[in-house]
Amino acid sequence: MIITISSQKGGTGKTTSAAALATWATLHGMDALAVDLDPQGSLTYILKGDGNGPGSYELLKGLPARQIIQTDRAGMPDIIPASLQLAGADAEYSSKPGRDFLLKRGLEPVKGKYGLIVVDSPPTLSTLLVNALTASDTVIIPVQADTFAIQSIYQLADTIAQVKQYCNPALTVGGVFVTRYSGRTVLARDMREALGEKCQQMGLKLFNTAIREGIAVKEAQTMRESLFTYSPRSKPAQDYESLIKEIIGG
Repeated sequence: MIITISSQKGGTGKTTSAAALATWATLHGMDALAVDLDPQGSLTYILKGDGNGPGSYELLKGLPARQIIQTDRAGMPDIIPASLQLAGADAEYSSKPGRDFLLKRGLEPVKGKYGLIVVDSPPTLSTLLVNALTASDTVIIPVQADTFAIQSIYQLADTIAQVKQYCNPALTVGGVFVTRYSGRTVLARDMREALGEKCQQMGLKLFNTAIREGIAVKEAQTMRESLFTYSPRSKPAQDYESLIKEIIGG
């Protein structure tokens, strides 16, 4: 299964969620691959990837994935790291035939090796996002329970619809989940309820699990450790485990 984690708004925990999904799968005996398609390279850093060698940019250019994937990483998933050159991908590929299928083509030879491939896409409407969605079986959308969440879902849903029409008819939306959630505030609870209503109107699933705030997330990332080994009893770790079971289980 290839899953893209995508959000059209920064600060939603997109990369944190991609890292959590890939590391949880690895820690539970699944062969997992993380693909960092975000020029910022945060997923590469969190998962102890080496961003100085060939990465996702070179994959899009046609370098075989087997020559790029970094393996044997002590509890971390295999990774295709980000490349700084990704920042210019839109301009470089804007007129290239088949530009939307570059990632799909690049992953095809290795996808049978992995039970799970997680793609961290950039938080912009771009060629890189379309490539991620074209290569994926499903997309998962993290949002914050705030006034901008619904707008960002509408924007992404439009892109997903176009990708389904022109590039990947089999693409599904696995669902939406709330991050940085504080259930103690009335506003957050009200916003989550409103978000659930909008998702229902759009035919989207809102996962039952919301990811609560917790300092353990930033601490684990600073230490470049998996959240599940660094602080397994923390609220975010417990929430991510519950969310992932929802995703994997259906």
